[in-house]
Amino acid sequence: MLSIKKYAAIDIGSNAVRLLISNIIEQKGKPVQFKKSSLVRVPIRLGADVFIKNKISKENTQRLLDTMLAFKLLMKSHKVVKYKACATSAMRESVNGKKVVDLVLEQAGVSIDVIDGEEEAAIIAATDINKYIDNSKTYLYVDVGGGSTEFTVIHNGRQIASRSFKIGTVRLLNDMVKKETWQELETWIVMNAKGFDKIRVLGSGGNINKIFKISGKALGKPLTYFYLTSYYNTLQSYSYEERITELDLNQDRADVIIPAMRIYLSAMKWSGAKHIYVPKIGLADGIIKSIYYDTVSSNTQ
Repeated sequence: MLSIKKYAAIDIGSNAVRLLISNIIEQKGKPVQFKKSSLVRVPIRLGADVFIKNKISKENTQRLLDTMLAFKLLMKSHKVVKYKACATSAMRESVNGKKVVDLVLEQAGVSIDVIDGEEEAAIIAATDINKYIDNSKTYLYVDVGGGSTEFTVIHNGRQIASRSFKIGTVRLLNDMVKKETWQELETWIVMNAKGFDKIRVLGSGGNINKIFKISGKALGKPLTYFYLTSYYNTLQSYSYEERITELDLNQDRADVIIPAMRIYLSAMKWSGAKHIYVPKIGLADGIIKSIYYDTVSSNTQ
């Protein structure tokens, strides 16, 4: 007997808002399958408001509300049975975050959970990451967001350390990351990487996914530190406008891609990793699995 249900995950980040709809395929005697059905991304840069003015602007509040209304209708059209909406660093640091969350619930009927960095890392860890790793090897998982980056050390298939740092692409664009925070991150990576002969980095986030696509590499093959450094230098030699017109990057990607690469390259340098693998998984994938395994509260559509 085959059963197919649809679950949805809404990821309200500092750089963009995403709706992921997945098919949950259950068949007797076989492992459950999670198959992506639809992904919609809207570039509402909440972090640009919050990290500078400490609050979400009226304009972006309205844009978020419109987006949530649209997502609600899309979930209805897809016949989604369960969903969870999570908001990360921009919403949790905003002085009017609760007001915005209440407004979305009242006017769009979408319930948003504002999660902290540790919970975000735990949900991301619930993804199909084991599909992409060799249990005999050591990895540093780096999930770069607009407001924060989550780091997890995985050894022999188990998480042995995890930490969230307030170093994100939107913060870096606005020159809001202190030198001390970078030093703290370096210390943490060096301390948690020592004792392991060889570490590989697992990169997650829209920017590394885009770089991987541009590289033309086959899925499962890594990017080298040399390739990433070379592409980083290439991007810096172009202006923001040229990155859009000549390198064919979206306008909301053309600026954040450089600080994102700085985070990945720093993680590789400090951990001694020569390769970065890009499994194309993130918070939204983790939310879907967490709903299915009932490790987080969810809402019925």
